[in-house]
Amino acid sequence: MINTSLLLFGIFVILLICNIPIAVSLGIASVVTILVTGLPIEMFPINVYSASSKFALLAIPFFILAGNIMEKAGISEKLITLAKACVGHRKNGVALVCVIVSCFFAAISGSGPATVAALGVILIPSMVKEGYPVSFATALMAAGGAIGVIIPPSVTFIVYGASSGASIAEIFMAGVIPGLMMGAALIGATLFCARKFELKKTEKASGAQRWAAFKDAIWGLLMPVIILGGIYSGIFTPTEAAAVSAVYGLIVGIFVYKKLKIRELGKMIVTSGSQTGVVMYVIIAASLFAWVISVDGIASDIGDWLMNVTHGNLWAFLLITNIILLIAGCVMDATSALYIFIPILLPVATDMGYDTVAFGILMCVNLAIGLVTPPVGVNLFTACSISKLTIKDTFKDVVPIIVSLIVVLLLVTYIPQISLLLPNLLN
Repeated sequence: MINTSLLLFGIFVILLICNIPIAVSLGIASVVTILVTGLPIEMFPINVYSASSKFALLAIPFFILAGNIMEKAGISEKLITLAKACVGHRKNGVALVCVIVSCFFAAISGSGPATVAALGVILIPSMVKEGYPVSFATALMAAGGAIGVIIPPSVTFIVYGASSGASIAEIFMAGVIPGLMMGAALIGATLFCARKFELKKTEKASGAQRWAAFKDAIWGLLMPVIILGGIYSGIFTPTEAAAVSAVYGLIVGIFVYKKLKIRELGKMIVTSGSQTGVVMYVIIAASLFAWVISVDGIASDIGDWLMNVTHGNLWAFLLITNIILLIAGCVMDATSALYIFIPILLPVATDMGYDTVAFGILMCVNLAIGLVTPPVGVNLFTACSISKLTIKDTFKDVVPIIVSLIVVLLLVTYIPQISLLLPNLLN
């Protein structure tokens, strides 16, 4: 076990230090370990096929396409206009708009970076205009995008469900309350930090303006209702819901908002296919890495070590799990982390009586925080590319935001009933 684990993780770490992409590092480390240790090489194509042929993963390209369609259709602008009409006149109104719209758009895009890219180009300049430092606006927008992987539908939830065997429908429902709690935490952090900012107030919108903004945004607001309502009423599966969302986005973009041209569809399909290819490459490489961990007994040995270290204490195990995942989120993407750590951590958690769905939320909230944590915070990079700042410029402002999200993480971790409330109500 020691030689194999040292070889596998040693090659992986060395490749990361050499700035090799994570997915490539995972794949190379796995193949070299298979060849050196004498594991059956014929399992390589079998694992590639089994990792990529799961029916649940079909939802990924459709949700990615739906998010791209709704972004092109102008739904982000409609949601921002509605939120500004409702709360924009309040103190910290634009920051509240950032968080609220992130929650809405998260339920459409299912992706953190997509949420930041779609909303940041409008909201970051708006917050700066209202008096927020550009570094704080950038940090808040990056954190708002993190909600995109927790409020359903979420590509990260699909990956967890496909690799753990948990019900994707239940995971979707379990993410609603934690996602809203993350939004509330960001609002709290904003109110705390904004005390020292000199902010401008905007004029309060009239009832007529609010109604007009609501009518404009209603088609976008209906999308998560149709998706989640269809899943939980049994009309369609999560995978079928992804296809429905893409078709719905096309209808809204072409015939309702009329901002989407049919000639643009081909380019969007190619873009979505390219984004899906990246995700699937990561899934294949990470699942091969996870197979080596499992088949050579590394996962079970690490699990036994965790049981011994914690003396079977669930609270201690959960604390160690959070520390591991928060560190992992700093250096790798959520998909890779899930495939690597699910076979190690999930069996220990279930043996200790922790619910599989609740553990999925715990893992995903950890990795959502990783999206805004240097040095590999994808959301933070995306937001910084919009504001033209460096990661270093945002560090001071991102710290209190991360602390507020960690508070939510601890609540979700040690009170799993928060995540299980809605799934249990439906069952």
